[in-house]
Amino acid sequence: MLTTRFVTGAPNWIDLGTPDLDGAIAFYSGLFGWECAAGGPETGGYGLFMLDGKTAGGVLTVTAEQAEQAEPSWSVYFRSPDAHATAKAVEQAGGSVTFAPRDVLEFGTMAGFKDRAGAFFGVWQPKENPGLGVVGVAGSLCWAELYTPDVPAAAAFYATVFGWETALAPFPGGGGSYTVIRTRGGGEEASFGGLVPLNAVATRAVAGPHWLPYFEVDDCDAAVAEVERLGGKLTLEPMEMAGVGKFANVADPDGAEFSLITSAQL
Repeated sequence: MLTTRFVTGAPNWIDLGTPDLDGAIAFYSGLFGWECAAGGPETGGYGLFMLDGKTAGGVLTVTAEQAEQAEPSWSVYFRSPDAHATAKAVEQAGGSVTFAPRDVLEFGTMAGFKDRAGAFFGVWQPKENPGLGVVGVAGSLCWAELYTPDVPAAAAFYATVFGWETALAPFPGGGGSYTVIRTRGGGEEASFGGLVPLNAVATRAVAGPHWLPYFEVDDCDAAVAEVERLGGKLTLEPMEMAGVGKFANVADPDGAEFSLITSAQL
């Protein structure tokens, strides 16, 4: 279960890279009710998405030059007590550093990496800013999945970097299992995401190895309809799974993909 009591290795930040900041603000405001606190020159224009006065994520403009190297996308960051040590651990485990640890004023330290399969992820080492101010409620991050060509290899990589543990959860009705990821020593309550074979979902395989954030919504079908009304698109039809809930994959008008889920009431 994702909470704001962040421990090492837990998702504690997300941000959106987009070529159209105004368009993104309009889309996510309409979908989730977010407001945007614009960033000043001291943060390079990096803004914050706010939900009821609490931080739901970050947003930055991706320039035309940057867009040639990276598509508009959501990125997931994990808590690190030492971003420089994490960078070394990533390289020793066979990953690579996309951008080296950098201080963000007095708020914390951020760094970006790719795992062995090429999926981008980041870390946030908190100082004055502990991370997201809201998770697990409608309009906020509630889960994260890694689509990867080799689930055991990915599990080993992130166990080395963050100490993550994994558990197999059988699919309802049989037909295989789902690899759940947890922070170290937290047990089932520390579960925050999953590892999925890249070829399990055709639309995800096209994107290559990547992390996909899930946002909680009150009504998955209604949220999908709102995505389309606001100019986004549906990339995976809504599906319902017993004990999990109803979920769908969507993309914003610039192509940044994410998932919507109405979680089952347990």
